[in-house]
Amino acid sequence: MKIEIIEHTPPYRLGVLIGSLSTASINRLLAKALEKLAPAEFEFSEIDYSRLPLYNRDLDADYPQVALDFKESVRQADALLFVTPEYNRSIPGPLKNAIDWGSRPWGTSVWADKPTGVIGASGGSIGTAVGQQTLRSTLSFLNARQMTSPEAYIHFTPGLIDADGEVTVESTREFLTMFMERFAEYTARVLTVIPRP
Repeated sequence: MKIEIIEHTPPYRLGVLIGSLSTASINRLLAKALEKLAPAEFEFSEIDYSRLPLYNRDLDADYPQVALDFKESVRQADALLFVTPEYNRSIPGPLKNAIDWGSRPWGTSVWADKPTGVIGASGGSIGTAVGQQTLRSTLSFLNARQMTSPEAYIHFTPGLIDADGEVTVESTREFLTMFMERFAEYTARVLTVIPRP
């Protein structure tokens, strides 16, 4: 069977997975700020996973429609951005559950070869560093193509990002702008080397 390879040029469809389900999440605010600061190469689209049931291998033979829809949303994205808090030195359970759904049944993972960025905000001074390492380990196993530098651990202080997604501290705004510019460059490189079918 011949597979048609499509040359991908900007704008790139960027699927955003926010690690917290809370509507008041600081990471949701961070994602909003990143969209404002991102270069024109990206078109943002949040990938919702809030309705996924707990993953159960018994369902592999008759995949729920909500899981099929989730996988299709991931599949349609040219690149993925994980914006996640750290829960108990790991990632939130619902996010891990979504990753598991996207990887199953065996041989049908939607994560492989996707250009992937990881960032997170926390009220703590280490800014999700340990949680990100957990996430990166999982993404590595799933063969996602991760941007490993620059790393981005955001220490979220009150008022750092306002309700409209505006970053109020200049040094943080400059850093986040640079992070998104680097991710756009990385996405272009990955999609050049590994074109999407």
